[in-house]
Amino acid sequence: MIILNKENIQKCITMEKAIEICKEAAKNYSLNKTDIPLRTPIISERNNGQVLFMPGKISSESDNIGIKIVSVYPDNSLLSLPSVPSTMITLDEKTGIVNGIIDGTYLTALRTAALQGAATDLLSNKDSKIATLIGTGGQSLEQARALLTVRNLSELRVVARNFDKTKKFVEKLKEELNNFDTVIIAYENVNDATIDSDIITTVTTSTTPTFSAKYLKQGVHINGIGSFTYDMVELPSEIINSNNKIYFDTKDGVLSEAGDILQPLENELIYHEDFKGELGELVLNSIEGRTSKDEITIFKSVGSAVLDIACADYIIKEAIKSNIGTKIDI
Repeated sequence: MIILNKENIQKCITMEKAIEICKEAAKNYSLNKTDIPLRTPIISERNNGQVLFMPGKISSESDNIGIKIVSVYPDNSLLSLPSVPSTMITLDEKTGIVNGIIDGTYLTALRTAALQGAATDLLSNKDSKIATLIGTGGQSLEQARALLTVRNLSELRVVARNFDKTKKFVEKLKEELNNFDTVIIAYENVNDATIDSDIITTVTTSTTPTFSAKYLKQGVHINGIGSFTYDMVELPSEIINSNNKIYFDTKDGVLSEAGDILQPLENELIYHEDFKGELGELVLNSIEGRTSKDEITIFKSVGSAVLDIACADYIIKEAIKSNIGTKIDI
């Protein structure tokens, strides 16, 4: 068995490769080559926490099986511990024996960003030059990396509730992403940041819309990445309508969990037949994507274990090939 931390993972995979893997995983999901149950939550009321179990299998050239365990314990911050720790477990496809334990916190950030990168690559205008990233939390750095990977951006704008934190985060981005030519700027006002943006990615746990619909330019592509429960809302309800093209990572996941979509559905701002389909269907060219520069496209994601399993399988095989990580016997 191999144990891989964040630094080990980074030696095994690039963002470009992760985006490629996520496109293939989305395609396999839409082709019904996966067995991905909805995540199972176990509540620990006395500890103010919950644990989410995300198992699954991808059947393509072989059977890739794994499970991600995500804990949501807000009070961990009082103990200087991560509030949302995560671990990914992979199994040998031929024997069913556990062959890898991976830092799931970084894996989640990587695959979530790669999924956004895949959607942005497929749906945003090819000549997009300005992107806005809303949120500076644990997943935001990789989200920025994915945006810069798929589009030759001249400017990346970053905005969040705390401007001091935003400025510090931007300095970190400049260090981490210095191989790109993009100018990275901290914004204090979200309307200023979005008013002429070609791409908007919001990655927060907000319960209210993170930006205003009235400042959007025609042709913008929007990624709603952070929210994953009924009560979380990142996107203004005015944009969830039949005039815009709306796509999901997985229909089952979004229509079971995403307040960004469920609330407009309940309020009859949109109907099920108005949604265009899944990302995997876009990869397969079985549904229509963007057809004009002026269309507004929206991608809503809640995440799926299929992404973790696909990325983790590649990472473990690369680690074995390159002798990376800590090996243990149990």
